Amino acid sequence: MHNRYLLLVLILLTFFIGDGVGQKQQLNVFTWAGYVSDDIREGFEKEFGVTVLVDTYASNEDLLTKLLAGATGYDIIMPSDYMVSILIKQNLLEALNRDNIPNFQNISPLFLGKYFDTENQYSIPYTFGTAGIAYDSAVVSPAPDSWAVLWDAQYKNQFSMLDDQRETIGAALKFLGYSLNTTDLEEIKAAKEKLIAQKPLVKQYKSEAEELLIAGDVVMAHCWSGDAFRATETRPTIQYVIPKEGSSQFIDAVCIPKSAPHKALAEQFINYLLRPEVNAKITAFTKYGTCVPTAKEFLPEHLREHKFIYPPKEVLESLEWLRDPGDFTRHYDRAWEEIKAK
Repeated sequence: MHNRYLLLVLILLTFFIGDGVGQKQQLNVFTWAGYVSDDIREGFEKEFGVTVLVDTYASNEDLLTKLLAGATGYDIIMPSDYMVSILIKQNLLEALNRDNIPNFQNISPLFLGKYFDTENQYSIPYTFGTAGIAYDSAVVSPAPDSWAVLWDAQYKNQFSMLDDQRETIGAALKFLGYSLNTTDLEEIKAAKEKLIAQKPLVKQYKSEAEELLIAGDVVMAHCWSGDAFRATETRPTIQYVIPKEGSSQFIDAVCIPKSAPHKALAEQFINYLLRPEVNAKITAFTKYGTCVPTAKEFLPEHLREHKFIYPPKEVLESLEWLRDPGDFTRHYDRAWEEIKAK
């Protein structure tokens, strides 16, 4: 009898252990909405025999808050440039093993060695883009060329602003002729007051402007370039402009959190994203610029030469990188809290 029980236990153990081995490994991605297409996700799942789960956040600050609160299940995150530098300082990122990412060589040097991770020890560029104004040219006339249009009372309740403190405070700072990265308290105060005065005109603070534009819920949106170009595909009258006062440019990166449960799989995923034909799918889906020059060969012409995906030199000169203001961040935080509380 004893031997029979022992045999039963061994059979059950074999069953459960075998069941665990047979389960697919899971890659958990935490990113912006509309950033990882089903095509890319399913392609990786099929090739590597894994499952990819995608969770989303609305701002870099949301991502930081979640990681600081102890979120540990994510293998891949996609912070913007200035947030990469903050996450490095907070010791929240895992150093990348370049040996596992041979496709790193496909990245244009133009997008490497930037201020936020000078040796790309912790980050790989995913996309680059700008912030500006999307507008429905069938309704908004004349075509806007300045941030001033977002303070025009005739468009009350017909436009949205990004639900992003650095970008939205930044738009007001640019409108006032200041730097996006100011550490002058008077300039922050002036931008805050400008946004409080604007607030009765704003229909909604929303980072995913694409759906508002497509539905016609707004005729203008302060938004990121990719949202505008995706909206144009459904609603061709949607146009995009970078205001003459200047705006922000960004690189969104791919990083591995320190707490990632599947680091080797995450590096495989990064290497997969850097294949030219896969990287082209990122631009085709997100409508942000590719950082892999050979990916352009796999893109239709209108996305290879798009004047706002790849802005001309004179526009580029008016753009700033958002940078980590260090301890001064608390003043941006406080200003944003006061704006949202009004």
